[in-house]
Amino acid sequence: MPKRPLRSTGNMSAVSFDDVRAAATRIDGIVAHTPVISSPALDALAGRRLFFKCENLQHAGAFKFRGAWNAMSQLSAHDRQLGALTHSSGNHAQALALCGRLLGISTVVVMPHNAPQIKKAATVAHGAKIIDYDPAQHRREDISAEHVRRHGFTLIPPYDHPDVIAGQGTAALEMLEDGGPLDLLLVPCWGGGLLSGSALSAK
Repeated sequence: MPKRPLRSTGNMSAVSFDDVRAAATRIDGIVAHTPVISSPALDALAGRRLFFKCENLQHAGAFKFRGAWNAMSQLSAHDRQLGALTHSSGNHAQALALCGRLLGISTVVVMPHNAPQIKKAATVAHGAKIIDYDPAQHRREDISAEHVRRHGFTLIPPYDHPDVIAGQGTAALEMLEDGGPLDLLLVPCWGGGLLSGSALSAK
């Protein structure tokens, strides 16, 4: 079968605050508007007022649901029929699987064989098919690329994707709108999707 180009949604070179705003509208009523809380005990320890955005209360247990929904909900009818694929060790996998279940889109997740069983079980429970691989022997990006070429899936990676970044940025946007201006915004960083989206919102 002839090789097909990798297909995703959007242009990585043009993610803007307008995209975050559009994502906020798109996810409204679907993604949980999680609370912002404070703690007098932690304030006393830090010597300043601290605020925390409770994305642990988000659907699927993490901010990842924001980006996954923003990306998945924009797929065309044709791409929805073919299905979506990602590579993830857990949180994005669960988020994409849940979005797929809610939107009626089949999902496939390339996942390391040694990923936590609780995350694998949750991903399967949402209806996704898992492709196991050995991270010591293979790169997940290569496996994903091959399955996209074979089956025509739309690739929605966990962080380096414009719609994912815009969706993740809505967490900081909500926090700033709910809590007012901040002197400093601290964002955890692994792949950088949340950090990128949060930087757009803060700027």
